[in-house]
Amino acid sequence: MLRLKVEGMTCNHCIMAVKKALLRVPGVERAEVSLEKGEALVEGVADPKALIQAVEEEGYKAEVLA
Repeated sequence: MLRLKVEGMTCNHCIMAVKKALLRVPGVERAEVSLEKGEALVEGVADPKALIQAVEEEGYKAEVLA
């Protein structure tokens, strides 16, 4: 499981946009996004750089958390 910090989310629409973007990345089996925590949890074997790129293409900032 990979944890991403996601900045810029303000509403439920943001959550759905980030989740859909993550689920489109090859290798992602499941994605959960939390507005309160400003994080996304991703299960699967996706490339972290591809996950970050997908989130940033939706207009949000993302980084991998240790």
